Amino acid sequence: MKFANLAVGPIGTNCYLVFDEKLRRLFVIDPGAEPERILREAEAFGADSARILLTHAHVDHIGAAGVVARKLGIDRVMLDSADRELYHSPFNSIPPILEHPDDLPETTDFETDGAFEVLRVPGHSPGGSAFLFADGAEKLLFCGDSLFAGSIGRTDLPGGDYGELISSIKSELLVLPPETRVFPGHGGATTIGEEKMENPYLG
Repeated sequence: MKFANLAVGPIGTNCYLVFDEKLRRLFVIDPGAEPERILREAEAFGADSARILLTHAHVDHIGAAGVVARKLGIDRVMLDSADRELYHSPFNSIPPILEHPDDLPETTDFETDGAFEVLRVPGHSPGGSAFLFADGAEKLLFCGDSLFAGSIGRTDLPGGDYGELISSIKSELLVLPPETRVFPGHGGATTIGEEKMENPYLG
């Protein structure tokens, strides 16, 4: 499995491009900004098809979804239904640096085709999701803003819930093998083992 990471937009949101060689399908995870840069990277994979997966609907993770979807021939992006209201809300913005996009495609439920597993991790937002891909024995977890290296997602935004986030992380993520590589929505990568041992929020 091949993948690439681009930190996009004014607050460095991680957009991941994961290529399933068996399906020849490219999964674009959280295209938050800079669509032309994402599309240039996507073209290099030579995929036959593409899908957009959203870990959640905060504006810094969805800002380029419309442009990327149109250019890659995607008619619907995949998002947990609990975040659909947030996805369409005009108040989902970070003024003055990020305005809510006005060209978003419709959303649909996740269709995995056996390429990945969806883990529900609400708490940072109601529809928070993580995507677990397997590359042979190696497991790759793309977890949005639920879990960071040494930290967790903020829960003071509308729809956030600290207790729910901690419970989600412990029940869905920390039960994964310790060598599972974790790729969060911002910042650098980590592993499940490192977070179980060192993350001060998860003791």
